[in-house]
Amino acid sequence: MKPVGIVGTGSYVPEKVLTNADLEKMVDTSDEWIRTRTGIRERHIADEKTATSDLAVEAAKRALAQANLKGEEVQLTIVATITPDMFFPSTACFVQDRIGATGQAAFDISAACSGFVYALACAHQLMANAAFKNALIIGAETLSKFTDWEDRNTCVLLGDGAGAVVLKPLEKGRGILSFSLGADGGAGDLLYMPGGGSRNPTSSETLKERLHYIKMKGNELFKIAVRVLAESALEALDKCNLNASDVDYFIPHQANVRIIDAVIKRSGIPEDRVHVNVDRFGNTSAASIPIALDEANRMKKLKKGDIVVLDAFGGGLTWGACVLEW
Repeated sequence: MKPVGIVGTGSYVPEKVLTNADLEKMVDTSDEWIRTRTGIRERHIADEKTATSDLAVEAAKRALAQANLKGEEVQLTIVATITPDMFFPSTACFVQDRIGATGQAAFDISAACSGFVYALACAHQLMANAAFKNALIIGAETLSKFTDWEDRNTCVLLGDGAGAVVLKPLEKGRGILSFSLGADGGAGDLLYMPGGGSRNPTSSETLKERLHYIKMKGNELFKIAVRVLAESALEALDKCNLNASDVDYFIPHQANVRIIDAVIKRSGIPEDRVHVNVDRFGNTSAASIPIALDEANRMKKLKKGDIVVLDAFGGGLTWGACVLEW
C-alpha cells in the first residue's frame, strides 16, 4: 500500500459573527453561563443565501492552492456533512462542478462530527490501493440552518464553516499511519434530527412539533464523548506503536472545552500539545477538525515529522481518530 498524506489545507467561515452577548438577546442565557460550560465566546453564521457547498468550495480552493493542485486535476472529492445543500445530488457533486473536476468521483459521507475522519479513512484506503492519485476531503456545515434558536441548550453551541485537505502519495514512512473508527447506533437518540427523512417525512405535523431541528441530550453525551475520544486516540496510537507522550500535536473535535480538558487528562496527552479554537468557532461538526488543522498549519505550529492526532466524536453515535506524521 502506498503511503498517503496531507499536502495542503484550507478553511473558510462566514463573515457574520454571533457573540454570546447577541445570544443573550435571543434566548434565556448569559455570556458567563455559556463560557463556563462550553468555553465558547462566539461562532460564525451563514446568511440565508449561503449553502454548505458555498463554504466547502472556498475551503477547497484554499487547500488546492496550498497543494499546488488545479481543480480539474482532482480525482476524488469527498464531503463530510450532516447539513447538505439537499438530499441529492450530493454536496460533493456541487463542489466538484464548481472547482472544475468534472467527470471525477465525488460523494458525501454522513457521520456527523466524526465525518471528516471517516472521509479521510475512505480516501486513504482508495489512494493507498492506487485507485486514485489524489483526493480532496472537505468537512463543511451550515448548522445554523438546522438549529432551534429557541432552544438555549443547543443554539449556544453551534456554528458554520468548512475545512479541507488535499491528499497525495508521500515517501515511505510519512503521512497517515493509522485509524480507529467506531459507532454505537443504540445511542443515536442522544444527538439527532428526527424530521425530514423517511421515518418522519416533512409534514405540517413535523413542522409543528419542531422535528426539523437538531436535538441533543448533553449530559449523557458528555460522559460517552470523553471516554470514546480518549480510547480511540490511544487505540490509533497503539496501532502504530506509539503512545500519548509521542504526540506532538493533538487536534480534537471542538465541541466543548470541558470535554477537551477531560480527554487530555484521561488520555495522558500533554496539555501544551493540544489545539483549541472552540472559543471562536463553536461546534462546527464535520468542519471542526479540518478548520483547526488548517489554522494550526497556517500558524506554522506543525513541523515536518510531527506526530499529529485527529480525534472526533459525534451523532450516530460515531467516533474516530487518525494518527499521521506531518
